[in-house]
Amino acid sequence: MAKKMAYDMAPHDQRVALDYHRTRWGINFPGSQAFCRPEWKEDINLAMDAQPELITTPNSGIPAYLTFYTDPDILQILTAPNEAAEIFGEEKKGEWTSSALIFPVVERTYEVSSYGDFNNNGRAGINTNFPQRQPYLYQTIVEYGELEIARVGLAKIGFVAEQKQAAIDGLNKFGNLTYFRGVDGLQNYGALNDPSLHEAITPIPKANGGVAWLNGTSINASANEIFEDVQALVIQQINQSAGRINTKSRFVLGMSPSREGAMTATNTFNVNVADLLKKNFPNLTVKTAMQYGALSPQNPQGSAIGEIVQCWCPDAGGQNSGYCSFNAKLWAGPVVPGLSSWSQKMAQGSSGFILRQPFAMSTMVGA
Repeated sequence: MAKKMAYDMAPHDQRVALDYHRTRWGINFPGSQAFCRPEWKEDINLAMDAQPELITTPNSGIPAYLTFYTDPDILQILTAPNEAAEIFGEEKKGEWTSSALIFPVVERTYEVSSYGDFNNNGRAGINTNFPQRQPYLYQTIVEYGELEIARVGLAKIGFVAEQKQAAIDGLNKFGNLTYFRGVDGLQNYGALNDPSLHEAITPIPKANGGVAWLNGTSINASANEIFEDVQALVIQQINQSAGRINTKSRFVLGMSPSREGAMTATNTFNVNVADLLKKNFPNLTVKTAMQYGALSPQNPQGSAIGEIVQCWCPDAGGQNSGYCSFNAKLWAGPVVPGLSSWSQKMAQGSSGFILRQPFAMSTMVGA
């Protein structure tokens, strides 16, 4: 009470100074008392500790893969199509157990002489041959394990189905190649190297130089020059067949895809090669295969002797002139389980190209 009276009776300046010190060192209530000694108050400082360093790597984002999108539409890598069966047809001959195929050939023979009641001259007969072909069996193996199936499945890819489709594609791709080139070391030939094929002819010289239809991607030959080359192929077949083949016969003209582009060459009368062929050979069809093209890094199955064009009459004289032949098509063995994997063997058999009537094929090299 005495202190309050002394405060109240103190001059205004002293009361202001006293209030200042009270508010500086603590909460001030009228009549309140200090809880610590005044000399201690001078040593009290507000704690301002610095934030400690991060233990983890500084980061303000999320893992990048969380923003990745996987397209469910799977793109299949495409390769050249298998065109041999499309060009020549395909037939099954024999079984997968067959070690050789025999094709009987009959040639009629005859001798005539002048008639006389008592003459005994002249004879009719036949001559037989039995050419053979040897089938070739080839295989591949599909293998897949539990872990790789699960891992590839994370990308929504059917690993087992894709593996089996790869095996089928590989077998068919090899079979297609044998239809063009056969199998070395066996009596198994292709449409490009059968020993009974007639000798290939050469294209006519072109006004722009050389004999080729194309120079890179540019057409090197005129429409008339290209037509004359095809015309020569047809005429060769007519000569080889002794008239069994004529301009109205059914023809298949096989060439590389790039040479088919040369069919668009147009002459000064606005008529292109395709028009000329249709008018002069109404039953001629153009088909393409990469095996007719020249060998190159882009075409590893191409021809080492250059561009090839073949003219083929499938049914000369009312008989099948030839066909691609197989003795086994996609034989699949049992699925063999392992500890945590499976394997399966797949196989096929090819007898190559069976050329029954060699006169029905003509070949040109260098177009």
